[in-house]
Order: sequence, then C-alpha cells, then structure tokens
Amino acid sequence: MATYRVALIPGDGIGPELTETTLKVLDAVQRRFRLRLKFVELEAGDRCFERRGVALPEETIEAIRRSHVCLKGPVGETAADVIVRLRMLFDLYANIRPIKSYPGVPCLRNDIDLVFVRENTEGLYKGFEFTLNGVALGLRVITRRGCERIARKAFELAKGRGKKLRVTAVHKANVMRVTCGLFAEVCREIAKEYPEITFDEQYVDAASMRLIKEPQKYDVIVTTNMFGDILSDEAAQLVGGLGMAPGANIGDRYAIFEPVHGSAPTRVGKHTANPCSMILAAKMMLEWLSERYGDPACKCAASAVEFGVAETLRKGLTVPDFGGSLKTLEVGEAVAEEIISFKC
Repeated sequence: MATYRVALIPGDGIGPELTETTLKVLDAVQRRFRLRLKFVELEAGDRCFERRGVALPEETIEAIRRSHVCLKGPVGETAADVIVRLRMLFDLYANIRPIKSYPGVPCLRNDIDLVFVRENTEGLYKGFEFTLNGVALGLRVITRRGCERIARKAFELAKGRGKKLRVTAVHKANVMRVTCGLFAEVCREIAKEYPEITFDEQYVDAASMRLIKEPQKYDVIVTTNMFGDILSDEAAQLVGGLGMAPGANIGDRYAIFEPVHGSAPTRVGKHTANPCSMILAAKMMLEWLSERYGDPACKCAASAVEFGVAETLRKGLTVPDFGGSLKTLEVGEAVAEEIISFKC
C-alpha cells in the first residue's frame, strides 16, 4: 500500500473551513479504499505575509518539492505571490478547469460537461509590466513550446474523456495576429496528429457568447492564460458558481490542486461557504495520483468522491446558497457518508 505525501496549504479567509471539510472527505476515502495520505500542513498567503513578511516561504516551496502532490485552499490578496509564483517555479503549464452540471444545483442546463485547458505560465500573466514616460506597458509572451504542450495536453485530455471528442481553440488571432496567431497556428498543427478528434476555432468574444447560448456543445476548450481565466469563471456561473469550480495546475513532474475562487473574507466564520470546489479539487488530485503512479485505488477513490458530491447535492444536503440548510462541514460529512457506501 503506497503512502502519498500531500503538501497542504489551508489558505486564507474561508480556506481553513474548506480544508477542514475536504479532509473529512479524504479521511473517508482513506478508510474506504485503504489509501494512505500523509498531509503536511504548510504556510502561504495573507496570514503568512502578515506574520512573517513573506507570502510564500522557502520552506513551503521545498516541502512541496518533496511531496507527491499539493492541495491548496484559496489565498487572498497575495494570490499572485503564491499560486502564480508556484506555477512558474514548478512549471505547472496546464491549468485544468472542469465545468459540469450536478443534480440539485441551479444550472443553465443539466447536460453541461466541458473542460478548460488553459496555458498557465505565459501571456500577460507572466508579469512583465513597466511604465515609460507616462505609458503603462505589459508584454504578452507566447512561445511555440508553450503552445505545443498546452495544445497536446488538450487533445490527450479529449481522447481520454472519450465523450464528444472535440477540441476548440479559443483566441483572437484576427486582432493579435502575432501572439494569438502563433497559438492558433500551433493548435492546427497539433490537431493533425489527432485525426479522430474534431477540431475547431473560435474568437474569444464569440466563445464568451456561445458559452451562454450553447454550452452543451463544448467538450475541451484550449486557450491562452488570461482568456482561460476569464472564460472559465464565466462558465462556472452556468453550473452554480465558483463554489462548484475545482482547478488543477499540472506540469510534467508536479501538480497543485485548488478551488478556483478567492478567499471570500466577508464569509469567514459563517460556515456557509460551498465546499464542493475544494472537494472536487481533491477528486482531481486523486485522479492525477492514479494516472501518475498507476494506483487503481486512487482511481476508485476519485470516482467515489464525485459520486459522494453528486448524491449529496441530489438529496438537497447543501449550503443555503443552493437552498439547503447545512453548514460547510456538514456538507463534507454528508459526502463522506456517501463515499463509505460507494461500490467501485
């Protein structure tokens, strides 16, 4: 029985509440599937900055490096100093954000099931900004290598999903002819390696409209860093909001999983935050462990977590935002009960 060392960053605001709830779920997973997850709690974020003058200590970075995987709660004002820096340090070039309808959740449609594959280390988020004679400038960095690996990740994901077998590249090459032009060109080249997968392209403004008009037609959307950030938040609202939106930051060797939303400081202490985003991020973490280490127990555990979330929501055992009456931790306890009865 393998033991997986999980670097755990509780985060800020509602982060510790979501983390406590998610650990309840993962405790049930360990008992049900005889998994061993050794959690190593680490500091990062606003509270760490206030206390130590640094948002991401070196010992946190080194602890992540020594771990099999990292699970992270939302961070507040220092998010760029934490997750953006971690993406660069560990070359976590693929940001994976699934958007899916679940029962019992107010959704635009009940048949939405798509995934954003967002380039995670380039574009304007590279942070190359400066001022010159009263002019503020930002450099949008797009490389052929970055385009190739994110495009290939999207096609491999579409193939593995085995659903609509469609990849849609979203860009704005009609205006940003050089940067988006390179991205579009490389996506077309990679598409030729996957003749079994339908490939199409959309401009980002058209995609933002079509996500609302016909989200059920999408399968995998591959796009650049900032476009992916904005569009995936828009799409999350179609399936109940950011509380239903998990995310993964994946590289060739390391991976960090997290809810995609912020720390929601105005909700701290109310214990009404929807924990599904972080619970589903843990589900993605288990899937990644299964794929990387060939562990079937992790694969079963991931399926059990999603089953637990779906059944809990279907029964209306949820937070007030969705018409329920449970506290954050109580939702996690309900999911844990469903996991114990799951048959893999």
